[in-house]
Amino acid sequence: MRVDTAPPATTPAPSDGDDGGPTLDRGRSITPVELARRADWIRLQTIELIDRAGLGHYSSTFSSAEVFATLYYRTLRLRPSDPAWPDRDRFLLGKGHAATGLWPVLADLGFFPTEWLDTFGTAGTALNDHPDMLRAPGIDFSSGSLGQNLSVGTGIALAGRLQERDYRTFVLTGDGELQEGQVWEAVMAASHYRLGNLVAVVDANGFSGSGPTSDAMGIEPLAARFESFGWAVREIDGHDPEALLSAFDTLPDPSAEQPVCVIARTRKGKGVRMMEEAPQAWHLGHLGPDLRRQVVEEISGRMP
Repeated sequence: MRVDTAPPATTPAPSDGDDGGPTLDRGRSITPVELARRADWIRLQTIELIDRAGLGHYSSTFSSAEVFATLYYRTLRLRPSDPAWPDRDRFLLGKGHAATGLWPVLADLGFFPTEWLDTFGTAGTALNDHPDMLRAPGIDFSSGSLGQNLSVGTGIALAGRLQERDYRTFVLTGDGELQEGQVWEAVMAASHYRLGNLVAVVDANGFSGSGPTSDAMGIEPLAARFESFGWAVREIDGHDPEALLSAFDTLPDPSAEQPVCVIARTRKGKGVRMMEEAPQAWHLGHLGPDLRRQVVEEISGRMP
């Protein structure tokens, strides 16, 4: 049973860049209903990729689906025909094991041909279970070793300031990743350098690879911790498109002097009941034909 690979027919049209390259501007028109449908489309594509390659992380990707949809179809300023465009907004996927949700989006927006998706997880491919900036267009930093991306994002944001560019740098991190000490050095540095062009998005699904985050290393109260380092904090339901739109649409100008943390409270395995009920069992795993059919029907059945 192959999942329909056609994306929802709501991809925002690019505008013409001043140097001829088409640009996806910030604030593109898309409704909350369309974003919800995009998120479920990402889940279906994730199933397709993992099922074909035999590797990937269902539940971790599913918890980030609405964040991916909002950032890429609404918030980020991008130029897919020129992935290295200096004035693009940057996106770093700290929780790199959720890359299976990112590849279909990048293909849909035109960073690379959709045929590349058929190579996911094969020898020599540009598209693997974790993103590689040396192979895949649209990737601003390789990830997989947890804890590094917010530090790199802080450096990229600082470089933007020094170069007097108005791009934003977004880093999507997991709450399990926040157990790494390097993250908090970056949090401290971003505040010190007054990087209002840096946005950390925390996918707070309550689990790391080995179990509940609270069992391994407690990180709550998360909002208070970021605030104590001088960050502005917005705490939202990470599966509510309206809340996500509000959080990202009202970001301060990149010239502001306070970094922003958006804490997205999510559910690991969101969108599939059996995965929400047993999220750790589906951190890794593989759907057989019967479960695959059941899961695809569950997701497809609620897509308008």
